[in-house]
Amino acid sequence: MADIRKLVFLVVLTCFFHPLYSQDTDSVSISIYADSTEIKRPNYAMLRGIFAAQSALYLGTIYGLSKSWYKHPLTNFTIQDDSREWLQMDKMGHVYTSFQIARHTAALYKKTGISKKQMLIYGAVSGIIFQTPIEILDGFSPDYGFSPGDMIGNIAGSALYLGQVALWDEVRIHPKFSFHATSLARVRPELLGKSWSERWLKDYNGQTYWLSASPKSFFPGSSWPEWLCFSVGYGIHNMVSAEVGQSKKMGYRPYRQYYLSVDIDLTKIKTKNKFVRTIGFLANSLKIPAPALQFSRNGVGFKPFYF
Repeated sequence: MADIRKLVFLVVLTCFFHPLYSQDTDSVSISIYADSTEIKRPNYAMLRGIFAAQSALYLGTIYGLSKSWYKHPLTNFTIQDDSREWLQMDKMGHVYTSFQIARHTAALYKKTGISKKQMLIYGAVSGIIFQTPIEILDGFSPDYGFSPGDMIGNIAGSALYLGQVALWDEVRIHPKFSFHATSLARVRPELLGKSWSERWLKDYNGQTYWLSASPKSFFPGSSWPEWLCFSVGYGIHNMVSAEVGQSKKMGYRPYRQYYLSVDIDLTKIKTKNKFVRTIGFLANSLKIPAPALQFSRNGVGFKPFYF
C-alpha cells in the first residue's frame, strides 16, 4: 500500500498522535540578562491547539483511508514479508517519509517553546506513530498484511533524524526525493499509474531517493560553501511488477541504479526573509535537478540533467 500512503503523507505530513505533553523541569528554559533573570515557559495554548488540530486531522485521515482504500472487509491479522518487492524501493520510501515527518514535526513544536529534548522526542516518535496505525490496518486487510519491513523503515527514518540532532545538534545528512517520468508506466498503467499525478506516486522506476550532505558540515574549517552538497542516490529500472521474477516473465530485466550528484541545502542559504526561509525548509526535502553519474550493471553513465 506504499503508493496511496505517500499521497496521504504528503498531504498531512505532520499529522500524528504523540504522548500528551506535561509541564516539567525540562519544559522551562532560563535566560540570564544583565540585570534580571527571566523564566520562559512554553506556550501551552499553542501546544494544545496544535495537538487538537493534528489529532482531528489524523483521525479523519485514518477513517477515510479505512473506508475508501481497502476493497474488502477487514479480517484476521496477518503478517506478510514483502521485503523483496520492488527491489526495496518502497522501503526507502518509508525511511524518507518517517524522517520528513520527524523533521517537520520537530520544527513545528520548536515554535511553541518546549525544550529541545521534548522537541526531539515528539519529532522522532511522530514518524513512527503516524504510520503504525496504517501498518496495522494493512495487517487486517486480506489484500496486504502487516509488513515488518515497512515498520523497520519507519523506525529507521525517525532514528536517522533523532540520531543526527542528538549527535551533532543539527541535520547534516538530508534524505531527499526526486522523480522523472518513464515509459514503463504505459506497460502497466493500472499498477504504475495512468496519469502523471498517479505515476509519481506509483512508478518506482522513476523515483530516486537521495542522501545529501555538505563537506562543510563535517569540516567546519574548510572553504567549501556550506550550501553545496554531494548527493548519493538509489533507484531501480525495468520493474513492471512488484516481483523481480514476474517482471522477467514479462520480458524485462530489473536492476538497481546508483547515482552520484551535487545538490543544494536550501536551509543554508542566508536570508532574513522568513517566508523564503520557510520555503527553503519545505523544499529541502526534494533533490534539485543536476548532473549525475549513474552506476548500474550496464556500467557507468552520465546524466547531464537528472531528476
